[in-house]
Order: sequence, then structure tokens, then C-alpha cells
Amino acid sequence: MLRIRNRTIGLLVVACELTLLSVTAEARLYRYEDANGRVVISNTVPQEAVAGGYQILNSQGRVVETVEPAPTEEELAARAAEAEAQRQAEIRRQQDLVLIQRYSGPNDAVRAWNRKREELEGITDIRKGNITVLQRQLESEQTKAADLQRAGREIPDSILLSISRLEGQIAALEQDIEEQAERTPALAKEYKADIERLEQITERPRTLPFEP
Repeated sequence: MLRIRNRTIGLLVVACELTLLSVTAEARLYRYEDANGRVVISNTVPQEAVAGGYQILNSQGRVVETVEPAPTEEELAARAAEAEAQRQAEIRRQQDLVLIQRYSGPNDAVRAWNRKREELEGITDIRKGNITVLQRQLESEQTKAADLQRAGREIPDSILLSISRLEGQIAALEQDIEEQAERTPALAKEYKADIERLEQITERPRTLPFEP
């Protein structure tokens, strides 16, 4: 009997709480400004007033929640600009970390560029040397072909193929040299920018000359 009575009391309490919640929800009001700037309190918010923001009041007239006005185009643009500035700043920070990890200072970056420049010059010299060797071979094959042609004999396919192959190899090497020459100034610019940034980060000027 006591258990039934306690259960009944519990159910009554829950019912009362649900009733209070229902009353509170039904008594919710909204305060906003209309198109004329007048403060209006109503149980609904017109669609045209939503963008201007509003306040939600409880049954005692107290503010329980504030809905901020929708941002203007200028505010949205300002937020976007600020977000982009923060993104760029983070990118720069990460780039600076990479530079500091890669080089001990501006002079270290200068030395790295000089090594890279010498490496590129060495590769170009090797390619030029290979071109010289191939040109000699090409001249030899062309001489054979010319001799046969003057003798009225047919030039073998092996000589023609050799001439074509040598010409292709020479052209490819010349193209490599040209492309490297075109890329080198941009690469030098990148190294120089890194060196200048390192001077700013470390607050130490370079003392070694930068050879373009």
C-alpha cells in the first residue's frame, strides 16, 4: 500500500513539472524592434524582424536568450578579411618554422644557394660535354652517309637510324640546358627571398655575398 502511495505521489510530481514546463513554453514572449524602431513584445517574431535580432522573455518578462542581428555585408566582408589574414599569418608561421629547421641562419642559406648554383652549373657542363661527344659521332655518321652517296651507293638504314638517334639526343640535351637556364633565375629568387626572411626572423644580416 505504501509503495502504491509513493508511486502515486511521484507521478503527481512529474505531472506538475510537465505542466509547469508547458506553461513556461506557452508563456514565452519575444521582444524586437519593428520597421519604425518601436519596441514590440509579442508571442511571435515576424520574418522581416528576424534579421534585426530579438530577445526571448520568460513568463516573468526576463530575458532568457538573445538572438543577435544578422551580420551586414560589410561585417561579413570584414570577418572574411580577418579570417584570410589569420590564415596567411599561419601559413607564414609554418614557412618560418621550415626555414629555421632547414638553415641555421642567413649565411647558411647563402652557402646552400652557392652549392645549388655550382651543382646546376656542373650539370650544364656535363650536358655540354655530352653534346660535344654526340656531335662528333653525328659528324662521323654524316660523313659515312655523304661518302656513300657520292659513290652512288644506297645509305644503309643503320646509318640513317644512327643519325636520327644522335640528332634526337643532342636536341634533348640542348632542351634540358635551355629549360634549366630558364628555371635558374626563379630558383635564385626563391633562395634570396628565404635569405631575406631569415634575416628578419633571426635579426642577423648575412655577411656572405649572394651570387645570382
